[in-house]
Amino acid sequence: MLYSLGDRVAVSAPPAGPAVPRADVRARFDDLAARVDEWTRTRGLAGPRPPARCERLAARLFPTAPPDRVELFACWTAWAFALDDLLDEDPLGGSANSVHALFDDLGGALRRGGARPGARPLEAALAELWRATGRLQGRAWRRRFLTSLEEQRAGCAQEAVHRRMREIPDLRGYPSLRRRAGAPFLFDLIEPVLGVELPGSLFGTPCWTALAEAAADTVAWCNDIASYPREFGRGDVHNHVTVLGAAYGFAPERAARTVCERIGLRAADLAAAGRALPATLDLMRYEPTERLAAERVARVLLAAPRAHLDWLIESSRYATAAWPEAVPSPR
Repeated sequence: MLYSLGDRVAVSAPPAGPAVPRADVRARFDDLAARVDEWTRTRGLAGPRPPARCERLAARLFPTAPPDRVELFACWTAWAFALDDLLDEDPLGGSANSVHALFDDLGGALRRGGARPGARPLEAALAELWRATGRLQGRAWRRRFLTSLEEQRAGCAQEAVHRRMREIPDLRGYPSLRRRAGAPFLFDLIEPVLGVELPGSLFGTPCWTALAEAAADTVAWCNDIASYPREFGRGDVHNHVTVLGAAYGFAPERAARTVCERIGLRAADLAAAGRALPATLDLMRYEPTERLAAERVARVLLAAPRAHLDWLIESSRYATAAWPEAVPSPR
């Protein structure tokens, strides 16, 4: 079903520059894969599954960025996956108090600039990544990053409540919950990879909000299609297929097809926001460097759904599994 999404998300491709062929990406970043794998393993973040090939996602998103910045983003992505896997586990994933305690520890590592003695690997790796990244950006960006991490805390705590109460999220509120719980800080990292910083006033404009939210939704919902069999198998209801199926009483295949249709509509929203951006930048009267920064970040957001989809297809993070015949019932 992932292959059917190619044309749907292609409308969000950036207008400038051809897509980077898969073979070229691999040729450029063969050695990067080894370094990212070594970093993940030596920091204690490697799980039982095969490597997720985070460097391929990073290479697709940033085909012309400096290799050390691409490597940094790939390591951040590996860290985000390790955090996501931990939050999915029992008993932590079913306890909002445990989620808050974990994020308290992570936030403390950022404030101190280092992990506590004997801290879990996730905390030590975060402190290392923060030291490498925070120095590249200004105070305003660092505040935005920390806000995104707090948004993830809130989203993951809400998911824990759903798991404890055995509730399926409401369909109308699911997109917002998914954006909060789905590592929103990764979108902040586009700026240090590109070596830019967006003007703060841009984030208050409806156009930029529409652009960022549509990109996040399209990426997350494609991910839900890929991860649904695995999440269904462990009883996790935080997936668009499950939520929509429960709301309408659809079988998984029909629910997934409907989610794919929604992905196409959301990708069209993303493309529309991209077309509206030049007028917004004209209205805001930014300096040339600020405008260029916005345009460069926007190009990554526009390219993100297709880059992520191509990575999903070739990554081993979500092993192929048979689709179930029924969706869970609430409570």
